[in-house]
Amino acid sequence: MSRAAQIAIFLGISTLLVGSFHYYFWTRLVRDTALPPPFARLGTLALIALAVSIPLAFILGRVLDRPMAALSWIAFGWMGIFFLMLVGLVAGELVRLVVATVTWAGDAPLDPERRLLLARGVAGAASAFATAAGATGLYATLRPVDVKRVEVALKKLPRALDGFTLAVISDVHLGPTIGAEFMEDVVKRMNALSPDLVAIAGDLVDGSVEELAAAAAPLQKLQAKHGVFFITGNHEYYSGAPEWLAHLRTLGIRTLENERVTVAEHLELAGCHDLAGRSFGMGHDLDRALQGFDGSRPLVLLSHQPKTFPESAKKGVDLQISGHTHGGQIWPWGYLVKLQQGFLAGLSKLGDAQLYVSRGTGYWGPPMRLGAPAEITQITLRATA
Repeated sequence: MSRAAQIAIFLGISTLLVGSFHYYFWTRLVRDTALPPPFARLGTLALIALAVSIPLAFILGRVLDRPMAALSWIAFGWMGIFFLMLVGLVAGELVRLVVATVTWAGDAPLDPERRLLLARGVAGAASAFATAAGATGLYATLRPVDVKRVEVALKKLPRALDGFTLAVISDVHLGPTIGAEFMEDVVKRMNALSPDLVAIAGDLVDGSVEELAAAAAPLQKLQAKHGVFFITGNHEYYSGAPEWLAHLRTLGIRTLENERVTVAEHLELAGCHDLAGRSFGMGHDLDRALQGFDGSRPLVLLSHQPKTFPESAKKGVDLQISGHTHGGQIWPWGYLVKLQQGFLAGLSKLGDAQLYVSRGTGYWGPPMRLGAPAEITQITLRATA
């Protein structure tokens, strides 16, 4: 199947789902609340416009030479409110179920006036929750990204490398709503850490090199004693992975493409393509990256999706660094992400192997983070012997 056909199918299914959910919103927010005609008409038109904005932003983002920033902020901002509104309305359905059960048991069904009062109460509460939570999430993305400091003890790490630091970013998602100014600030904060090594763990971009070269330009200012390294995430493949890999090399960034390098003489660093690359002829290949590795030195692996960790642990990786999950980005989405990936954020262990999952540095889609703050991660390696 061609790439164009895949995109057309994705957009078709997405549009159908978006339309269905917005119709549900209309029934609960407009029809069931019996708004007066002017407000009902306004609410209906607003929901139609917002529903159309989401697929329109994706389509125009692919068709136009440059993203439409204003439309992107509206569409992706509404996407976040949309999700939070859905959470609120589903909670309202539970309230409706409890009320219906109680009234049925008491053999006293709600009269029309009380039914209307319940509908307006649920709609009002869901709207208030979505607005407040959305504003909180938006504020979290507009403030500077914090540095999260983590210490990881590695059994094989020689005493001479105790205190070796890695500055890690992941899931920046440069694109319509994240640009050069954001990247400039992140680079400044990373350089202030004076790291021994910088790792970019995938999903750096959401757009082509032509669109986002200027936004990525601050990356050439990154400074680290043992270099700056990059692996692909799934979004690089949607944005032209070969072109981005070539461009990042011109910025002084070493790309790890199912390969391994020795840093600091006694530390191995490996990096794999993302799992999504299999559809593009650039698949995840840990065996290739570990070829010739005898296990005598500590090995740090960059692998975008944390669900690759069980395989990495079996093959002798001491520490895997991943991203992809965004820590859930907007509560309660994280529960579903953990089901799909197996890991959500922070440190985990399988035997002697350890995994660190970054919550990400930017965001995807909605410019919101709720219960999952963005991070620049400073990982300090500690010797145990």
